[in-house]
Amino acid sequence: MAELLRVDKLTRYFELGGGRRVHAVDDISFRIHEREVLGLVGESGSGKSTLGKTLLGLHDKTAGSVQYRGDALPARYRAADFRQLSRRMQMIFQDPYSSLNPRMTVGEILAEGLLLHRLMSSPQARDKAAQWLERVGLHADHLSRYPHEFSGGQRQRIGIARALILEPEFVVCDEPISALDVSVQAQVVNLLSELKQTMGLTMLFIAHDLSMVRYVSDRMAVMYLGALVEIGPVNKVYFEPLHPYTQILIASNPEPDPQSERARLSTPITGEIPSPVNVPAGCRFASRCPRAMDVCRQQTPVLKTVQDDGRLVACHLY
Repeated sequence: MAELLRVDKLTRYFELGGGRRVHAVDDISFRIHEREVLGLVGESGSGKSTLGKTLLGLHDKTAGSVQYRGDALPARYRAADFRQLSRRMQMIFQDPYSSLNPRMTVGEILAEGLLLHRLMSSPQARDKAAQWLERVGLHADHLSRYPHEFSGGQRQRIGIARALILEPEFVVCDEPISALDVSVQAQVVNLLSELKQTMGLTMLFIAHDLSMVRYVSDRMAVMYLGALVEIGPVNKVYFEPLHPYTQILIASNPEPDPQSERARLSTPITGEIPSPVNVPAGCRFASRCPRAMDVCRQQTPVLKTVQDDGRLVACHLY
């Protein structure tokens, strides 16, 4: 498959003043190919959402580059850049309650992008909005309703329809199920998987639930304190993790099928994640790693290929 997105040494800092800064995304590189779903996991505060928003220009890049089909994207987006690129790249936001304008009807929310890009007339945009409501499991007669009249799961379906009605190539799903009830999460993930197949979508799927990431993704990337520590085929990373952090993160995730041959007990992660303002020298996980060596506290490991299955790991053990 052709390469769709190339990220090289991408960095995003938030300045606090007095020479202090938050290292939200720090020197990250990876690739995403056409029709691929890359799952991104890590603890809260690891920088996953900031990475997704920086890819789409919602945060300015501090350093590094993002190429889309070989074309470099701007370090700082202007209004014209958003207009040009939003047809090709979209985002499904984490919170279905705050991401929809409460003063607009569902029909207006869905038709807005079509009208801004002058893709069709108002009646045509309304018809397409009705079609997309049906496509995500709602009803066309909901067009005149407001967001507060829907449940959380229904609002997230509306958010999915809003992101996909422009038929983009690349979608960042920023923890699209974390605010939903467990009974609704599987429905939304199944919907995304179905749309990925029918539309040929390429996705960055950000989530806490590793079992859901495994279900929907082709590859998995693991992020810790602003840096990537492991990337590889999703089943390899999930069942045969190499980086100590990946091993502990997956061990802390309960196996959904206790009868599975690969079932495991859930072990909580111990210790506190260091501050992204005062990032430790060397390996960022060294203070919590049960296998840390002296070199881990002195030298930052490089993300490199360690197996012929395409696995990349940033660890001095390999």
